[in-house]
Amino acid sequence: MRIVITGGAGFVGSHLCDRCLAEGHEVVAVDNLITGSPDNIAHIQSPQFSFRRQNISEGIFIDGPVDFILHFASPASPVDYLELPIQTLKVGAMGTHNALGLARAKGAGLLLASTSEVYGDPHVHPQHEEYWGNVNPIGPRGCYDEAKRFAEAIVMAYHRMHGIDTKIVRIFNTYGPRMRLRDGRIVPNFVRQALEGEALTVYGDGSQTRSFCFVTDLVDGIYRLMMSDEHLPTNVGNPLEFTVLEFAELVRKMTQSESPIIFQPLPQDDPKQRKPDISKAQRVLGWEPKVGIEEGLAQTLDYFSSRLKPNS
Repeated sequence: MRIVITGGAGFVGSHLCDRCLAEGHEVVAVDNLITGSPDNIAHIQSPQFSFRRQNISEGIFIDGPVDFILHFASPASPVDYLELPIQTLKVGAMGTHNALGLARAKGAGLLLASTSEVYGDPHVHPQHEEYWGNVNPIGPRGCYDEAKRFAEAIVMAYHRMHGIDTKIVRIFNTYGPRMRLRDGRIVPNFVRQALEGEALTVYGDGSQTRSFCFVTDLVDGIYRLMMSDEHLPTNVGNPLEFTVLEFAELVRKMTQSESPIIFQPLPQDDPKQRKPDISKAQRVLGWEPKVGIEEGLAQTLDYFSSRLKPNS
């Protein structure tokens, strides 16, 4: 297939480029580099790969045939979408609309990268796909949560009205190489702080929970969903649940850091619990995560250590 990956120079998008190329597909990566980086795709030398710098909120232009679109363009960390709320809303709305327009024009399928944030601060635990969520639409996180909820709605509208072969993956916390050092999410925050000898910053009392999926496991789930006949949202994540404080202690142990842990006020609308119910992915895709937390963290630590070296 000839596959277009929006956000292809981002953390997850670049790993998807690798997987699709390894499966023998041609890949066109599209990114405006607002949060992505050319470094993430600099290693790709395949003649089957090309890169287009485009802002898909303004339009997406691909010549020639397109068989499938993996729509991953969006700021995806709290630091990003709190600094870029309008761009986040635009790419969720106009960017998704443009990607669907390309899919319709080319007769292509489309997979939307949605998020566990559509569940908001959930009243249901673990979160399953039939749960409609508890989202504050006008809070500081609403720009991301509602952009993704709108994106899911328009994807399903195009599927029902125009018969486009669409898929929706709801991604839970993911980590691994190519995350930015100052991404703002828990894993890069704790790892960078520990490696640089800074205090690890825990928000609230640290009792809130998160579940962490290694990026190669996530990409495998996404690829399986792309190749499946499933159209309704599907959770992909690791159901192994940690409190934030437990995870901070694990990072300190693995980095052999003596950094203290300090506590800061909990941000508004920060979810208290986050754990995916992956029974649908297991049943429909035959998928479940394989990479253990210590194995995945070791690879992530190696990557971050190399990025923190002077002049690296």
